[in-house]
Amino acid sequence: MPKNEHAEPPLPEIVGTAAAMQDVYRMVRLAAPRMANVLLIGETGTGKEVIAKAVHKLSRRADGPFIRVNCGALHENLLESELFGHVKGAFTGAVENKTGRFEAAHGGTIFLDEINSTSPKLQVKLLRVLQEREFERVGESRTIRVDVRVIAATNASLEDLVEAGDFREDLYYRLNVIPVVLPPLRERRDDIPLLAAFFLRRYADQHKCPLPDLAPAAADALRAHDWPGNVRELENTLERLIVLADGGPITPDLLRVGRPRYALRPAKGAAGGGGGNDVRTLIRNLVRAGLQAPLPAGVKVHPFLVDGLERELIEEVMRQFGGTQIKAAERLGINRNTLHKKIEQYKADDRLAAGAAAPPPEANGEPLPPGEMTPPAA
Repeated sequence: MPKNEHAEPPLPEIVGTAAAMQDVYRMVRLAAPRMANVLLIGETGTGKEVIAKAVHKLSRRADGPFIRVNCGALHENLLESELFGHVKGAFTGAVENKTGRFEAAHGGTIFLDEINSTSPKLQVKLLRVLQEREFERVGESRTIRVDVRVIAATNASLEDLVEAGDFREDLYYRLNVIPVVLPPLRERRDDIPLLAAFFLRRYADQHKCPLPDLAPAAADALRAHDWPGNVRELENTLERLIVLADGGPITPDLLRVGRPRYALRPAKGAAGGGGGNDVRTLIRNLVRAGLQAPLPAGVKVHPFLVDGLERELIEEVMRQFGGTQIKAAERLGINRNTLHKKIEQYKADDRLAAGAAAPPPEANGEPLPPGEMTPPAA
């Protein structure tokens, strides 16, 4: 594969040269020297914290603190105290004053991970910090001013959350000054060998093991897998393989040991080595077939293809997660309310189609429902 002469060099501590990452590198280098807020958008496990650290290290605040807060890991009240601090006696269990993360990040950067999980009440306070760079600790009226750069991350569509009324529109615009979209690993398959070598070296050193050889067949399997958990899943898999190999080579047999949920299997239709083009080829073929197929009367090609593909995608992901809408929505990268509405619409469409196709009750010798007129005799 010819190298792109104009490709951006990798960022600090980031592995990967795939074309899908070049826009990420470019946006980070443009954003880093500025004070503007950055919003990182991507599936779980795509490396949003690593990118946030790169923005910080390339900024004028590199010598200041980098403070990370996982907004989805704490209850609303605890998160408020974690972000803004509290004074002794502010609530039960507040036995001493506590410095909040915003205050601790003064002169540096604060990274708000899973910003999509914050409550409406907390969103109001976050909006004030972003606008005024000031806040009060819980239980105190004294205003504290901070000089801090905000980087936020989301694994769900904030636009969908705004539409559903679950996220403040004004806060969304404050956060989304410079959006950086991180591609999933399945869209940067060319980086999988580089990432595999990086993680193998890391965990061989950490576990004091010899660096194992990666058999070509095993490397092909890694590259062909869809990696629903993205880079984080790949990292965990390679750490497991280091332990299982016990100094020997990593073979396809080791990939099947224990048969975990993400047992390495080629993606459906994957030819391996497609650099992500295998899925694009399937989509292109689907579109061509749809354009050539005769459509039912009154049906337009756009809803026939787009709505049909979306429904198949949602139904397949729902099957994978046993019907759990929260997990399915996270995998799809859409708001749970949006997913619920689509599922209900599919059910309504199915009922409508079934009603249109069903013969009248009397055709099967069944009595008519009460209140229905008896059809005239032939």
